[in-house]
Amino acid sequence: MNPNNVIDVTDLWRRYGPPGKGGFSAVRGVSFSVARGELFALLGTNGAGKTSTVELVEGLAKPTQGSIRLFGGYDPYTDRVRVRPRTGVMLQEGGFASDLTVAETVDMWAKCTTNPRPVDEAMSMTGLAARAGTLVKNLSGGEKRRLDLSLAVLGYPELLFLDEPTAGMDPEGRRQTWQLIEELQEQDTTIVLTTHYLEEAERLADRLAIMHRGRIAATGTVAEIVSAHPSYLFFRLPPDVGLTDLPPQADLGAMNISESEGTVHLATQDLQFTATEALMWARDKGIGLDQLHARSASLEEAFLHIAQSEETKETGA
Repeated sequence: MNPNNVIDVTDLWRRYGPPGKGGFSAVRGVSFSVARGELFALLGTNGAGKTSTVELVEGLAKPTQGSIRLFGGYDPYTDRVRVRPRTGVMLQEGGFASDLTVAETVDMWAKCTTNPRPVDEAMSMTGLAARAGTLVKNLSGGEKRRLDLSLAVLGYPELLFLDEPTAGMDPEGRRQTWQLIEELQEQDTTIVLTTHYLEEAERLADRLAIMHRGRIAATGTVAEIVSAHPSYLFFRLPPDVGLTDLPPQADLGAMNISESEGTVHLATQDLQFTATEALMWARDKGIGLDQLHARSASLEEAFLHIAQSEETKETGA
């Protein structure tokens, strides 16, 4: 166990129902670690096991198998009294009392929290100060998510769990929440994030894991995961020039060359080399490449490719 890690998860399993065909394993042999001050994102399609995994790490349930250690050695389930004051949790659903105001809700939660922030500060951090006197039932979905976040950061958490923190927020609210998350991380808060917004993970995560059917299919930095997938060069050739006139695929450093609706697609692991070779060929031949543009691989493409590949493995298709 690395003493710099706030989270160490080893061979984690979570099973619902009885043994055999009557039950279901939502988490199947998951292992990962999160260093102090790091933001670690868990991605996956619906039903991938993200929330089931995070609930175990939060100590809300006991694992079927495997171990979880927080802060150098505490089990979040059996050592909850030691772990809970050092963590903040933002669940997908807050379960607020609808007839309390925002300020009353935060104040009530503060009274149950060890050494809480001032109520006004917690509301201001998430942009809710102007809504302090508003009944919870009159908040929008995005404002309720902000209230969830206010409660999660009340206790100055060392470790913060954020489950779909910006779901339902408008673009401005999402950007403000991202800024707050970045500020918390600058204060050395360790953060575990689950999200369906790949742009969110791409911006915020130091490292991430992509889950599929209860297992981790890929893990690493955004750059490491994206680099395993091709970039693309696109252009249109003159009417009298065809694919067969292009240099050999190997000479262009391309993994694949195809054409769709008159546009040539070159997939490559070295976009700079392929683009240079294609442009030099066109210059030497006196050929103009219309609608030329290049695009690096994206996290979305990597995510979809990994999900599809894992599905193929599962089904044998």
